[in-house]
Amino acid sequence: MSQADNIGALVKARLQQAQNALDAGQLLFEQDLYSDSINRCYYAMFYAVLALLVTRQLGTSKHKGAISLFDREFVKTGIFDKEMSMWLHQTFEQRLEADYADLIEASIEAANECYVQAENFVRQVKEYLQTV
Repeated sequence: MSQADNIGALVKARLQQAQNALDAGQLLFEQDLYSDSINRCYYAMFYAVLALLVTRQLGTSKHKGAISLFDREFVKTGIFDKEMSMWLHQTFEQRLEADYADLIEASIEAANECYVQAENFVRQVKEYLQTV
């Protein structure tokens, strides 16, 4: 298998992870599990970012590192709108709060907003990756 084949396979796998997380986010939302939905929506975006980073042969094991690389490589260069960066940062923070903050329940509004943003984020990443 060539390096290009390996990259293509990894991009495809990351996009499948993103879609699975997004689907799980929707199912959890429908079950009124808003904190869990936010978690999955964030991970949908995170896996989409990892798919993008593979195309540049960049990687990181840290979430903040991946977000910074996304901003540097794809937002500051104009490939993606700053709004996508805002969605990613906001959803990351909401995921941290939903997963780790004591006695805080995620709202239906927050979970819905995360889902809509994650769905748009993953769609735009997929559309971009079809062009490269």
